[in-house]
Amino acid sequence: MVPQRDLNELWEEHTADEFIIRDTEATLATMTDDAYVNHIPVMTGGHGKPALRRFYSSDFIPAMPPDTLLTPVSRTVGEDQLVDEMILSFTHTQEMPWMLPGVAPTHRHVEVPLVAIVRFRDGKLAHEHIYWDQASVLKQLGLLNDPSLPVAGVETAHKVLAEIGGAAQ
Repeated sequence: MVPQRDLNELWEEHTADEFIIRDTEATLATMTDDAYVNHIPVMTGGHGKPALRRFYSSDFIPAMPPDTLLTPVSRTVGEDQLVDEMILSFTHTQEMPWMLPGVAPTHRHVEVPLVAIVRFRDGKLAHEHIYWDQASVLKQLGLLNDPSLPVAGVETAHKVLAEIGGAAQ
């Protein structure tokens, strides 16, 4: 078992390697050899370091718009698992195979609640299950326009932040 503080620190290092430093090898160094990533809404990611190396180096890290930002909302840490709720925001200025496979840039801004469920083993990340509302993303990009559908756009992210008083907890 890895202490809770260490899980927090390891997760912070991992996300910094992905979103701030943007370094595939540093990201992989935080993961077990058989780790996997599953972006549930679009089934992107990979299983094992060779597949994850391809994913991070071609579909994820270089396919992150420059203004991508994660805003923390809440985090729950257990003995060997962490659940992180955050708001992901970006301007869709480039192709994003990890989130929007096959969708050309729309140059629209997106804010969407995102949840990561992360399992740890032997002091490293063993898996990530990442969830977000793809319909909300598509609505914000102007790709889902049917007003009769029960789909909300950026309001979902704003409501999450308003309910916590606009401050990360």
